[in-house]
Amino acid sequence: MKKLLCLVVLMTSMSITAQTKTELLKHFEGYYKQMKDQGDVQGVINAMTHLNVLQPSQQRLDTLAYIYVSEGRNLEALNTVGIDNNATDSNISTEVKALALKALNQPKRALVFYEVLFKKAPNAYLAYEIADLKTQTQDLAGAKASVDYGLVNVKDDMKKAYYETQQPYEVSMKGALTYLKALILFNMNKTDNLDQAVGLLDQAIAMDANFNLAQISKDALLAIKNPKKE
Repeated sequence: MKKLLCLVVLMTSMSITAQTKTELLKHFEGYYKQMKDQGDVQGVINAMTHLNVLQPSQQRLDTLAYIYVSEGRNLEALNTVGIDNNATDSNISTEVKALALKALNQPKRALVFYEVLFKKAPNAYLAYEIADLKTQTQDLAGAKASVDYGLVNVKDDMKKAYYETQQPYEVSMKGALTYLKALILFNMNKTDNLDQAVGLLDQAIAMDANFNLAQISKDALLAIKNPKKE
């Protein structure tokens, strides 16, 4: 009789726990939908975190990390999905690691994940990012190869955003790749390639008259070529 009573209590307890968990899941699913409808990013993060505690899901973690990185919360994004390069990583997880590590000024680590993405789906956007990171890590030959790939495969409607001015602006991806190629060539040989680099910057500016960064770079190279006499 005593054993039977204990069994009944245990089963009742398990039933209540399951019922409570189901109710909590419904609550946070509804809360998530409401926060999403209201555009409340922090509310969405809170809801997804609770849902993942109640019902762990790698897909949910990946999405949560993507929201973090989209909000510039890069450390939180990496704390969510880690920084290791795993063969089982989803495309979203790999992209999060690439974006977050680049934003945290970790070009060597970021490059690993950009190259994984490029192997899966090569395109001019990724070629630009890889060339930029390889320039930072002084792999200039590799950077030039990536830019050359990008220039061959770029589409007319592709754009690249820049943020060095108070008002962000966009230029054509072809112009962006031409600008980057100019910098790479200049860094490969700052004497012999100076004129060629200026010529490429002229091409980039001709494509996009608002290309402020290309104009600044051109002015800097011309100052090196024609230093002012004191």
